[in-house]
Amino acid sequence: MSAALRHLRAADPAWAGLIRRVGPCRLIVQTYQPYESLVRAIAYQQLHARAAETILGRFIALFPGDGFPAPAHVLSLSEAAMRGCGLSAAKAAAIRDIAAHAAAGQVPTRRQAARLSDAELIARLTAIRGVGRWTVEMLLMFCLGRPDVLPVDDFGVREGFRVLFGLEAQPKPKELAAMGEAWSPHRSTAAWYLWRAAEERIKPGKPAAPP
Repeated sequence: MSAALRHLRAADPAWAGLIRRVGPCRLIVQTYQPYESLVRAIAYQQLHARAAETILGRFIALFPGDGFPAPAHVLSLSEAAMRGCGLSAAKAAAIRDIAAHAAAGQVPTRRQAARLSDAELIARLTAIRGVGRWTVEMLLMFCLGRPDVLPVDDFGVREGFRVLFGLEAQPKPKELAAMGEAWSPHRSTAAWYLWRAAEERIKPGKPAAPP
C-alpha cells in the first residue's frame, strides 16, 4: 500500500492533499467465493444496504445448515419462494442464472480465479444474466483483491475525479480510462480515494461506501 500511495502522490499534487485528508487506504477485501460475491452483488443492486441485508438474510434462511446456499440448492428453489424473500423477478432470474453458471463450472472459485486475468474474468462473468462489467469490477476489487481496477462507469469514481481536480463536469468513461493509465498498477487504490473525494463534497467525514 505504501508503494501505491507514493505512486499516486507522485502523479499529481492533488492526490497528496486528498491522501493527507483521508488518511490510509482502508479498502477491505472480503473472503467470499466469487459465486457468493455475485449473488450478494445482485441482491444489493439499487437498494440501501439495510434493506438488501434483510432480503439477503431471508433468502439464506430458506436453506438449512450453516453457510451460503450452494448453487444446486438455489436452483431447486422456486421463483415464488425467491420472490417471497423480497427479490424482484429480475433479481431472482439473475441469481438463478449465476447459480446455473456456477453449477456448470463457469463461475470460478477463488483458486481458479487466481489463474485468470481481469479481462478474462470480465468476459466470462458478464455472460451471466444481470452481471455487468461494474459488478465484476467490484468482485475484482473487493472479493479478489485485484490491485489495478478502475471502474470508469462508476458515478462516484467519476464524480470524485471531478471534485479532486476542480472540473465543471465529470469526465467521460473513456477519458477517465485514458487519464487513469498514469495511476497503474495501483488503480484500485486510486478508485477508493476517488470515492472518498466524492464523499467530501457531499458530507465531509461521512463513512465510506464502498468500503
